[in-house]
Amino acid sequence: MILAGCSSAEPGAGQAPAGPGAEPPAAEADAELLAEHDLAGMEAPEIIERLDRLAVDERPSDLMASVRPDELLLSDGEQDLALEIPGDRHYLSIAPYVNQTHECFYHSLTTCTGELSGEEVQVRIVDDATGEVLVEEQATTFDNGFVGLWLPREVEGTIEVSHDGLTGVTDFSTTDEGATCVTTLQLA
Repeated sequence: MILAGCSSAEPGAGQAPAGPGAEPPAAEADAELLAEHDLAGMEAPEIIERLDRLAVDERPSDLMASVRPDELLLSDGEQDLALEIPGDRHYLSIAPYVNQTHECFYHSLTTCTGELSGEEVQVRIVDDATGEVLVEEQATTFDNGFVGLWLPREVEGTIEVSHDGLTGVTDFSTTDEGATCVTTLQLA
């Protein structure tokens, strides 16, 4: 697992040198941040799936978790941590809606909520360049109203979601400039 902690001070500034076998101060702080939120020992994909599937009322209010195309950014307001997402994978969170949505580009695992919580939906995702069906499955939206899927990188395509006799279609991209949060898929 690759960790990259950010802080305003130089790593190790104002701290005694680490002894043999000791973790560097930044790595120690990163490990503490993960441990405080029961995420120790997990890599980015595992953390993303765990936080996205948490019941809304169980989500940590003191942790921001933002999914970017290449990394998961975590922050508790005092410390920031970036965890690398494997280069061949892209996490896409889809919140189909009928009446109400919100604007979003990078999915927030601790604050984003959609309209359809715990609902059965049919999801079909197609690579527009090849016509390959990447996903065709029935899924249940998480408590936050999203369905989260791992897709291959460098794909542009179409998402179709059906629910209760209604269907919605929207485009997506898993490039470096692509969104990780789709909240524009209205069911009609």
